Amino acid sequence: MSERRILKNHALGLSLFALFMLGMSFAAVPLYKLFCQVTGYGGTPLISKENNLVKIDGQINIRFDSSVEKKSPLYFKPERKKISVNIGENSLAFYKAVNRTDRKLTTMSVFNVTPHQAAKYFNKIECFCFEEQVLNPGEHVDMPVSFFIDPSIKDDKFINNLEEITLSYTMFVR
Repeated sequence: MSERRILKNHALGLSLFALFMLGMSFAAVPLYKLFCQVTGYGGTPLISKENNLVKIDGQINIRFDSSVEKKSPLYFKPERKKISVNIGENSLAFYKAVNRTDRKLTTMSVFNVTPHQAAKYFNKIECFCFEEQVLNPGEHVDMPVSFFIDPSIKDDKFINNLEEITLSYTMFVR
């Protein structure tokens, strides 16, 4: 094989590798998001279509947190800072968003659950996260979060005595 042919093969191989890595960089975010949703890794709560579990004795405090970017034209806060929920029972909470500008804003929210070990037991049935929300000038919106705590949290020896879980949302203006 000539030296020129070897160089062409190396160049082709490196080009294909670079294209593959570029494709993987674009796929990394959705794949990581899917991995976190399936496993509860990194504080990502599981998403459920409905609660098929049985309520058990025991309660956990759920603390709600919110944040926006510095100098954001958006007001974004939970309606209540903390509620006490029965384990295994559906619960509903609301966040309020207000567009404080005279123009339309498109927003998106991301969330996290702490402690991270509790994320796999925190099941969201309905949520406004990862969906674009368009807020008209001056519009006030109440956004629901429907969730339940899986009773198997009591079987987890590392967090079975957990008293509080924090659900935190960050809303970004696009």
